[in-house]
Amino acid sequence: MRAITAAAVLLFPLAAQAQVLGFGSAPQGSIGYNMSSAIAKVMAEDAKIQSRVQPYSGSSAVLPLVNSGELDLAVCNVLEIEEATKGEGPYKGRKQANLRVLAVIFPLLSSIFVRSDSPIKSLADLKGKRIPAGFSAQVTLDRIIDAVLANGGVERKDIVPVLVPNVIRGADDFVEGKIDGGFFALGAAKVLEVHKSVGGIRYLPLSDDPQAVARMKKHMSYAYVTEVKPGPAFAGVAAPTKLMAYDYLVAVGSHVKDDVAYRIAKSMYEGKPKLIESLGAFRGFNPDAMNRAMPATFHPGSIKYYKEKGIAK
Repeated sequence: MRAITAAAVLLFPLAAQAQVLGFGSAPQGSIGYNMSSAIAKVMAEDAKIQSRVQPYSGSSAVLPLVNSGELDLAVCNVLEIEEATKGEGPYKGRKQANLRVLAVIFPLLSSIFVRSDSPIKSLADLKGKRIPAGFSAQVTLDRIIDAVLANGGVERKDIVPVLVPNVIRGADDFVEGKIDGGFFALGAAKVLEVHKSVGGIRYLPLSDDPQAVARMKKHMSYAYVTEVKPGPAFAGVAAPTKLMAYDYLVAVGSHVKDDVAYRIAKSMYEGKPKLIESLGAFRGFNPDAMNRAMPATFHPGSIKYYKEKGIAK
């Protein structure tokens, strides 16, 4: 009996160390899923923290689970973390007060894309065209699309909205010819799939004219316009193209222990080469900007690491 008890005592710390974190993500094929998988791999190899990436229909389903402690971490965009933690927009009346920012990752780049041979050459040409809308599982995306359209002087009343639950469904509808302009973040695996399926796609450029940017920021204050050069990971960009950018980040629950958040931050800061191996979009990841100002509170564990690195804001 004593031997069994002693064995149980020895095994208890091992069981605690073997705890697997729940990593909520967007659907498979989305860039959010690809980001999550890349970060989970670095966490496992460098921080010795195991996690299970669990795809959901979208961030609207994931963030409340991180807030409640049913999941431990997730990736989301800056608008999503702001609305969730402040109880605004789709989260009105249900403030997600237990969400914390662990790290800023890199900006997501996006616009509306069309088929390469489409007569649609600009955002202004989208008037009267079928565009994905609704996004019941990714509710902040409507505002992001509105911001892109506004840059080109197009309003919601000018288009024909086609309701979809998430970007994956929207991409499938584009392939099937149910919509004229698709929406997806540049560099996602699903974008390459769509590109090959329809014989090529082309992202429509945004304008960096101050008035166009001001119209965009009325819908998405954190967005900015940046030029993207062609590259093997950028299906849909055959020439330098100006797209809308907005930051993505890792969100964690306040229940996550400080040392765990510290180790995750450390593994990401030191693991950029490995992150790029998993997802080329991590070339845009700047470890020294992981603590860039966000509209939500950072986790104290990650802040401790950033202070040690001298990058705490």
